[in-house]
Amino acid sequence: MELTFDNLTKTFGDFTAVDRLSLTMTNGVYGLLGVNGAGKTTLMRMLCTLLHPTGGRIACNGQDIFELGGKYRRVLGYLPQDFGFYPEFTVQDYLLYIASIKGIRPAVAKKRVHDLIGRVGLSKAANKKMKKLSGGMKRRAGIAQAMLNDPQILVLDEPTAGLDPNERIRFRNLISEASENRLVLLSTHIVSDIEYIANEILLMRDGQVVHKGTDAELIESMPESVWKCRVGKADVPQFMQKYKVSNVKSDSYGAELRIISKKKPFPKAVEEEASLEDVFLYYFGEKAGDTHAEI
Repeated sequence: MELTFDNLTKTFGDFTAVDRLSLTMTNGVYGLLGVNGAGKTTLMRMLCTLLHPTGGRIACNGQDIFELGGKYRRVLGYLPQDFGFYPEFTVQDYLLYIASIKGIRPAVAKKRVHDLIGRVGLSKAANKKMKKLSGGMKRRAGIAQAMLNDPQILVLDEPTAGLDPNERIRFRNLISEASENRLVLLSTHIVSDIEYIANEILLMRDGQVVHKGTDAELIESMPESVWKCRVGKADVPQFMQKYKVSNVKSDSYGAELRIISKKKPFPKAVEEEASLEDVFLYYFGEKAGDTHAEI
């Protein structure tokens, strides 16, 4: 499976949500990482044929996805940020209903629904009405509906919203298992959601993919160093004003800061190994010296 984005552009009036984006993806897990408003959802909605591009094209194995129409959508699974459901349906009935819409034969659908309910951890809630589910359980039902047709392309927009830490681990394991022989595009602004499962991470800002690579490659791409230093509590505001600070840990003796800077920020600062979270802050954090910069 190959997806190609060729000079893809989407504008809304004077606002450009996706800006001349060109990219090729094959089987594997791709993590689309960026702050809210970077263009991630607009890109995914075009990929799922819910929005038409203003310019450029998206091709699946060389063919325009809008020309492929239903043939393309049959190999596609999509979980939007907000998905609709009938509140009176049980989880099982909801998934069987979605399976019928997707054209899955009843006998196949019943087996597939039973399997997916177990895989997303909803076996005990299978006969519970959707309106009675917690936010995290609804999200798991949404992940299950996206996978009903065993899609070759799986698109997940902020899939871990509302999930607790255990559920997020379950989700990461599920996606790792599901990624074999398919293309998975996962959008998020939560670094830990993708650093363990993505084969390639795409950093998106202002409608463009500004950097891409493995987590190690992205860390290597950051031209500044990471420093750890201890300062007095009274000095913290000036360091926050002057530098990009990725972490502040306070105690009764002062504060320990994690700072991103080309130069050593403090005489006793010790250089630390950078992480993907540091990369995220470097590329997407507010500039040091911004009046309202907060970490």
